[in-house]
Amino acid sequence: MKTPEELTGLFRERGLKVTPQRQRIFRALHETREHPTAEAVYDEVRREMPTISLRTVYQTLNDLTAMGELHQLCLDSGSARFDPTAAPHHHLVCDGCGAVADVHAEFTDVRVPDDSGFTVSSTEIVFRGRCRECQGEAITAADPQIPTAAQPKEHAAHG
Repeated sequence: MKTPEELTGLFRERGLKVTPQRQRIFRALHETREHPTAEAVYDEVRREMPTISLRTVYQTLNDLTAMGELHQLCLDSGSARFDPTAAPHHHLVCDGCGAVADVHAEFTDVRVPDDSGFTVSSTEIVFRGRCRECQGEAITAADPQIPTAAQPKEHAAHG
């Protein structure tokens, strides 16, 4: 993801307002290694700027998506997530906790049949399964006598 300063420049080049709220959103996105929802960005920014509106966050994320600086992920898990990684890549999605992680790999053998009449503009592969932490919880839940290295009762979405 571009730096907050670079994003500020892009907004100004396009004649979009650059407010302190937007600059804080840029910083939050630049600092994360996750695929946050608009609500997660809002919660993060609101710690420093309690008067920011969720509408401002959504508008800024939508503007960044329209500029190609973010990619919106709709993973059938509720709220859309926003991916700050611009390079082409795919995703791992945990069905247990909802964590999303990037997979940088070339998949050159995936093709649409020529006779389909379909023109592909982009390709995204989503691998679904269970992350390491959720697999550990499943084993522990099946046999509570099996100790694990770290047995948290709950874990937040990671990734």
